[in-house]
Amino acid sequence: MPLSADLIVENASILTMDPDTPRAEAMAIRDGEIIAIADRATVLEHKGSGTRVIDAERGSVVPGFIEAHMHLFAGAAELDHLQLMGIHGFDALCDAVRHYAAKRPDLSVLQAQGADYTILSATERVSRHHLDRILPDRPFVMAAPDHHTMWANTKALELAGLLRGKRLGPGNEIVMGDDGLASGELREGEAFGPLIALAGEEPDPKPTPAEQASDRAIMRRGLEWCARHGITSIQNMDGNLHQLELLSEIETEGGLLCRVQVPFHYKNFMTLDMLDKASDMAERYNGEWLSSGMVKVFYDGVLDSWTAVMVEPYADRPDWVGEPLFTPQQFIDLAVAVDSRGLQMAVHSIGDGAVRAVLDGYEAAQKANGRRDSRHRVEHIEVVTAADVPRFAKLGVIASMQPPHPPGSMGVPLEPTVSRIGPARWPLSYAWRTLKNAGARVVFASDWPVSPIDPILGIQAAVLRKPWADSDPDQSFSLHESLAGYTVEGAHAEFMEHRKGRLKSGFLADLVVLSGDIEATAPEALHTVRPMTTICGGKVTYQA
Repeated sequence: MPLSADLIVENASILTMDPDTPRAEAMAIRDGEIIAIADRATVLEHKGSGTRVIDAERGSVVPGFIEAHMHLFAGAAELDHLQLMGIHGFDALCDAVRHYAAKRPDLSVLQAQGADYTILSATERVSRHHLDRILPDRPFVMAAPDHHTMWANTKALELAGLLRGKRLGPGNEIVMGDDGLASGELREGEAFGPLIALAGEEPDPKPTPAEQASDRAIMRRGLEWCARHGITSIQNMDGNLHQLELLSEIETEGGLLCRVQVPFHYKNFMTLDMLDKASDMAERYNGEWLSSGMVKVFYDGVLDSWTAVMVEPYADRPDWVGEPLFTPQQFIDLAVAVDSRGLQMAVHSIGDGAVRAVLDGYEAAQKANGRRDSRHRVEHIEVVTAADVPRFAKLGVIASMQPPHPPGSMGVPLEPTVSRIGPARWPLSYAWRTLKNAGARVVFASDWPVSPIDPILGIQAAVLRKPWADSDPDQSFSLHESLAGYTVEGAHAEFMEHRKGRLKSGFLADLVVLSGDIEATAPEALHTVRPMTTICGGKVTYQA
């Protein structure tokens, strides 16, 4: 007598992502695992009196999406912020900010997200004076889509103690005006960190019980947002113990809707002995729902603010290659130390100079500690050199990339980014296909809230990717390659390819039922295919 299933999904077009059995019609789930995946008649043998049956109505069923690079807490907190994507021109910005402020009279700091570097015009950069004209009497701060630049009005700068500048570490800058005061533009985390602290996003000292409950509610909202988009696993790059503790409390309450990995964030002012905390987090959290085992690092910034580190100078700033957050030797010492502990590394590296320095660190770690299956990662890789492309496969390094990021994709403006990079580097910019063809494992993600969280939009962006010039190589992915980037490769990136990323008997029951046949949908219409039911660990975590 076949085992009785808790849940059966039938009448489906299942894309298993399993090369041994690529398609199926139905699946049976019991105790959080898949116990059968086959034709409908075979699976229905597992139907018992208490079995719940979900009719997929011939829609596609795919493995649950694995979001391999996102910021869960920040993204959830920002759901209530003013969203400026698509806003252009001073008048439109003024109207949006004043309307938002009028509805929130009690907020201590008003925050906005998604302000393009060219929100005023292609040539005029935002200053505190612009923002003062909009909102002179309340602290206001807005962030660029990449979250590496913020602009603040005078009131916010005064409250944060930044109006007269401040000494900062490498790679960070408070842009000063001709009057000797801050212009309002703040580049990288040290510069705008005091503004974030004003808004209450970083709990230090330890939160009170009321603050802990508030943070837990924010985290729950983020998990619900992920489940709504078909996400069942998150590699959360925020990187702190507080968030792991929040998630652990939510798990105890039975409310954990996604599996979450949280790294330890190592910053350039830390000392190597502080990696003990990373090892402790890895030991404490090593389950299939909550885990750590990774060290997150920033090596550079972003292209649009000239804080990404380049091998050759910026095309529009020929005297500047950017300033790294670590010296090459500091990073090598860090990589060797992290690797010696058996931990994985994930390093934000956008410029080709940063990518090279990080690969050098990983190579040094292999020489010092011996080669192992470390699966160290390079995050973003927006520009790479031809010489460094084959090093990913040679070193076994994962290329963690984001289909929504290239200028021209998903509403991202071409300028100023393409002019910063320059035509000579365009062929090796956001070079997913080039890296994949060279043997690299390429994993996809959104970097939410930098980009919209929706994996289906990311898949569409990967499929529709177009070169900036006719002479540039095609970097697009096929539909199945893009799906693998959000499933199979995500599982591989966290050493879980034996349990998830595919739909097969014995694997975790993490899946999403879609509203239509994703394979029969034109690439231009992929965004119309929506998650109807998300299942994680055999539990329905979202239903439309």
